[in-house]
Amino acid sequence: MKTKFFFRSFLLIFALYCFSVSAQSQTWGEPFKAGENLSYEANFSKLVLRGIEVATLNFIVEELPGGENYLVKTNAKSKGTLAALLNFKFNQNIESTVDGEKFQILKTAKRDEQGSRVRDSEAAFDYQTGKVIFTETDPNDIARPPRRVASQIEAGTQDLVTAIYSLRRLPLAVGRSFEIKLSDSGLTYKIPVRVTAREQQKSILGKVWCFRVEPLVFGKNRLIENEGSMILWITDDARRLPVRSRLNLDIGRVEVKLKQLNPKR
Repeated sequence: MKTKFFFRSFLLIFALYCFSVSAQSQTWGEPFKAGENLSYEANFSKLVLRGIEVATLNFIVEELPGGENYLVKTNAKSKGTLAALLNFKFNQNIESTVDGEKFQILKTAKRDEQGSRVRDSEAAFDYQTGKVIFTETDPNDIARPPRRVASQIEAGTQDLVTAIYSLRRLPLAVGRSFEIKLSDSGLTYKIPVRVTAREQQKSILGKVWCFRVEPLVFGKNRLIENEGSMILWITDDARRLPVRSRLNLDIGRVEVKLKQLNPKR
């Protein structure tokens, strides 16, 4: 199992929803709530293996001094014996600085640990020049030249983490389609997304009505070139909470569920 591919796919479950807010005539209000903490658990299934916990993901929102911008702290970490046996151990910490007025990413700082491999990176977003500059370094090899990538960006761009918070501002409805504007590791993508159904789901909130959302991220010339599919269930209420997701990969199926919400709403 490829560690980088599994981790990226796992994080994408929650973070592929940076729709063009400027194109919408209706919004749901503030997507960022200071102090909110969302915790998820990922389980892996394939053949005789059923529901083996393999990873956790946690989001914390902080309001920065001045009250204009927000910081979203994210940790994604492999967990359990199976992760060790299959050698896809990872631990990633991300800090995303967001413009609280325009709801777009300003900076992404990341530490990515995959086994013995460690990388530090920063993506700086400049909307006046319309560019994102991504810089990656190896803290274990300071003599190694940094890797840099630059790409064009548009207003309303998000990273893999802040995308989900922008989703809370959108009027989801069955049959609607959107286009994602996403930047990851200095590259930019536009991804079609469809709202395909309204279904009830069991969750820590009880039985809740959710929108079934399907982003087209797999395939040639897409964000992930491997074969696969993704589904996300998001509550049909003012909370707009992603409570469950499913990722079908060639290596198996990953189910992710919301396990803790603080403060409770």
